[in-house]
Amino acid sequence: MLKITFFWLLAGALTLPALAQAESSVSGNDTALIKRGEYLATAGDCMACHSTVKGKPFAGGLPLKVPMLGTIYSSNITPDPQTGIGTWSLDDFDRALRKGVSKDGHNLYPAMPYVSYAKVSDDDVKALYAYFRYGVAPVNQATHASDIPWPLNMRWPLTAWNWLFLTSGSYQAKSNQSVEWNRGAYLVQGLAHCSTCHTPRGFAMQEKALDETGGDFLGGSVLAGWDGYNITSATNSGIGGWTHAQLVQYLQTGSVPGLAQAAGPMGEAVEHSFSKMTDADINAIATYVRTVPAVSDGSRQARGAWGKPATDVTRLRGVAMSDGTLDPARLYLGNCATCHQAQGKGTPDGYYPPLLHNTTVGASNPGNLVQVILHGVQRKTAGNDVGMPAFATQLNDAQIAALANYVTTQFGNPAAVQVTEKDVGKLR
Repeated sequence: MLKITFFWLLAGALTLPALAQAESSVSGNDTALIKRGEYLATAGDCMACHSTVKGKPFAGGLPLKVPMLGTIYSSNITPDPQTGIGTWSLDDFDRALRKGVSKDGHNLYPAMPYVSYAKVSDDDVKALYAYFRYGVAPVNQATHASDIPWPLNMRWPLTAWNWLFLTSGSYQAKSNQSVEWNRGAYLVQGLAHCSTCHTPRGFAMQEKALDETGGDFLGGSVLAGWDGYNITSATNSGIGGWTHAQLVQYLQTGSVPGLAQAAGPMGEAVEHSFSKMTDADINAIATYVRTVPAVSDGSRQARGAWGKPATDVTRLRGVAMSDGTLDPARLYLGNCATCHQAQGKGTPDGYYPPLLHNTTVGASNPGNLVQVILHGVQRKTAGNDVGMPAFATQLNDAQIAALANYVTTQFGNPAAVQVTEKDVGKLR
């Protein structure tokens, strides 16, 4: 026992100088390191969860629903010494980022994607720490307590969860792949945490795979009411039919006319993260993603291959639409046709996208379509501001269900799941 104790004391003594050296090398005067950390924070889309629409950057407060438990709120990660991470050391920061353990020792919920961030390199962790310590304005704002009731709010089970599902160790480059492929793999598996939304979950809400060697990796999932579509190389079920250029364009702008438009969490990721990354990194991501082994769900054709133009305008031209109508064609013509056009072909310049050959409309699960109708779209990238109004206050649940089913059947996949009024209510 004494030998074991002495061993760990010796190991700690040998480790402390290395940590202290790394700590001392992080300075508020190192503008290059801070700038690099800012870019990495953008690649990790830290803003998405640690900021609110009207709040200050990284001050936290965003409500996050944890399946089967309740609601938690993102923490303040500004360098405020009272309510943020202003007193955190590099080691404290690293432990939270890559191991999911806060400075005071409590486990973080995996809503914080530390399972992905575990693959971030030591140098990048150091740069991120420099940015959040010296490049972010401190905000004194206490983190909102979770709404999870006792005993579900006890966090000790997360220790077992981490033991089962957290894989330690930074990403290791594969010698049989190119530099670009490895860079893409590092970003997708790590900072960009694509798997968080796009990989199916298991019995304990763990991601079923963490890289391309797992059979379910990026095979599609549903999180917070949004479909994170299958983005594997499957031709029909995934994005195997997309070209490299189309995927790059989608990530940089959120739009590929005649194919796909980003909304919801993906729209936010495009606006706050992907659109601000370098061309080299976006191309690396596209290179890697296009090689992820196909995960098939048996789809007969790709989501973007469905649809036929509508002809209802001839029948309904000049007919007034009454409030509360459930006639889906009238709902479409009265609420959607001004922008998407009566036949669903959109505008020639693609600003108002066609609903034909649209990956959201052609999905077998119309959940994302309902979300867009309810909540609209607001996406800004360099030189491009895209908006669609929300209809949550104009249409009731029954009307939105009727409209979504019409759009899906007419312009998308006629075999898609039919939306019910109850389904809409759950997403509202």
